[in-house]
Amino acid sequence: MTRNARRARAIAITQAKPDARTAVLRYLMLAAGATAASLALLLAHFL
Repeated sequence: MTRNARRARAIAITQAKPDARTAVLRYLMLAAGATAASLALLLAHFL
């Protein structure tokens, strides 16, 4: 396997599997968005 092929394979593997930090960050952003939407709905209901 040539050096370029090895490098391309490594890049493809890292792009296919998101690391744990990215997954946690995505989950936290989703949770923050859901919380903000819930608060906005509650605020609109009480005003």
